[in-house]
Amino acid sequence: MADPIAEFFAGVVRRRYDRLKQVTGTIRFDLVRDHHTTHWLMTIEKGDVRVSRENRRADCTVRLDEALFARIVRGETDVYAAWLRNEVELVGRLYMLVIFQRVLPGPPGARDPRAVARRGELRR
Repeated sequence: MADPIAEFFAGVVRRRYDRLKQVTGTIRFDLVRDHHTTHWLMTIEKGDVRVSRENRRADCTVRLDEALFARIVRGETDVYAAWLRNEVELVGRLYMLVIFQRVLPGPPGARDPRAVARRGELRR
């Protein structure tokens, strides 16, 4: 079985995000499983995204269960809803979590409304 978290971060690095051109900052994810923590550090610099496994200071640190994070990066769970349920601990700049939301996939089966409109699939 493939690791959805590693696949997600690999995909994030491959893409160029025009919506992040004005953004510079770091966000570290501390993912907990069986009393063990793994770290993923996402560095954004004017649209360029780099990811490493460093455990260093970041503008925003997000701590959560690894399985929950896997559901978030698959689009099955909303990161804000998890935060409101106190399943996500956040330290630092909340703004960076807002930025992270921009690179997350939509729910499974979701389609881009612009593509739907271009194909004329909208019902009236």
